[in-house]
Amino acid sequence: MSKLKGLLLTEGMHGMISQVEGLAKALDIEFTHQKVELNSFWKYIPPNLAPISNLVFKKLDASDFDVIISCGRKSVIPSIYLKKNSKKKVFNIHIQDPKVSLGNFDFVIAPEHDGLKGKNVITSKGAIHYLTLNEIKNNHNYLIDKLDKDQEYLLLVLGGPNKYYDYEDQNLINIFSKIKKILDGNNLQAIVIPSMRTPKKTIDLADKYFGKVNLIINNIDKRAYLSGLSLAKYIIVTCDSTSMISEAALTGKPIYIADIPAKRDDKRFKKFRDLFNKLNITKNLNEKLEIWNYKSLNETTRIAEEIKKKIL
Repeated sequence: MSKLKGLLLTEGMHGMISQVEGLAKALDIEFTHQKVELNSFWKYIPPNLAPISNLVFKKLDASDFDVIISCGRKSVIPSIYLKKNSKKKVFNIHIQDPKVSLGNFDFVIAPEHDGLKGKNVITSKGAIHYLTLNEIKNNHNYLIDKLDKDQEYLLLVLGGPNKYYDYEDQNLINIFSKIKKILDGNNLQAIVIPSMRTPKKTIDLADKYFGKVNLIINNIDKRAYLSGLSLAKYIIVTCDSTSMISEAALTGKPIYIADIPAKRDDKRFKKFRDLFNKLNITKNLNEKLEIWNYKSLNETTRIAEEIKKKIL
């Protein structure tokens, strides 16, 4: 039996790409990924006020597909339009609250902390993503030759500024100083990994602060990220990235959240962090290290299995 063909639609941001590609891989479908761009005026109009029309978005290279997996506001109208105008039965799956009638989709996947309810809604604990335990294991040795083999490792994963959190130097230095005390007090070596959202000045600051005896990755390197997740005994992730915290939870290792003062109401982020704290996955970063255990969180596979029962 030939595999189903998938069309993935996102705005091109890492967190969205990770979610749609992760689900497509877990569903075991062949897929192509298209970046959605909206036409002029429609960039400023929310999906619930936009018509279901191809005038809303720029032409997509999409000819043959059985499943649409979309994520993000811009992909809502294209997903609905392409399903509606297909000459064959197409399942469409949207990740995150689409802010339109849920009936426009066969499935909507939303994080539990969003509180979205509906017959076709599947909730996830945190964000689904594209990492797998096999990938992490297979890249274990990628960084090993750059590290001190006589030490244990602490992984710091950096996110980036958004409308809720400011990556000004003082906020980062407050985090770095706590980590420095942990490293010195526990004979640990740090691995610092940036994300696509991490500003160069933040990487440079981390390099200046930790660089001499620790490993700072200065570019986007997925294999380094996977290797760091495999090698580290402890993981620290900045509070701005629910996706990277969710990815780290796949490891089953202790995860500390590095707080940055919020510049506006961040209640959705707080709900997410409260949930992961109650699940015993995360703790807030302080100057004390602990080891604790929790079951590896693999929501992508669980949700894919649920969807497979209905579409295959």
